[in-house]
Amino acid sequence: MSQPISDTFAQQLLQMRTDVLAQLRGQRGGAVSRAEAAAQAREQQSDDWAKADAERDLSIALEERESAELVAIDEALKRVADGSFGLCLDCGVEIGTARLHANPTAMRCVTCQEKREKAQGGSHTATY
Repeated sequence: MSQPISDTFAQQLLQMRTDVLAQLRGQRGGAVSRAEAAAQAREQQSDDWAKADAERDLSIALEERESAELVAIDEALKRVADGSFGLCLDCGVEIGTARLHANPTAMRCVTCQEKREKAQGGSHTATY
């Protein structure tokens, strides 16, 4: 992949990274620590423990998803830095530019990703 195209994707990935970090900070209560945010949330909650538990579970799930997304972005940035960005990890073929625009963290070409999903029983993972 040419350097200008790699630079464009690097800028897109850096913006994605900034956005995910902002989302994580927001979920954690901004400038306060995770423990402080949890304590504040408990103080504000009513006696509806089931609702509070469901909200906490959703928050944890979102944080895990965003953390995984952050890891995928960082791995893509490493591939940009080492010159392997845009190459399928499995077969070495160039990943289509349209696919990378849709998902700049893609690690595999469509064919290899489909094979991987079939082997995993059709589950969709963050390893695109």
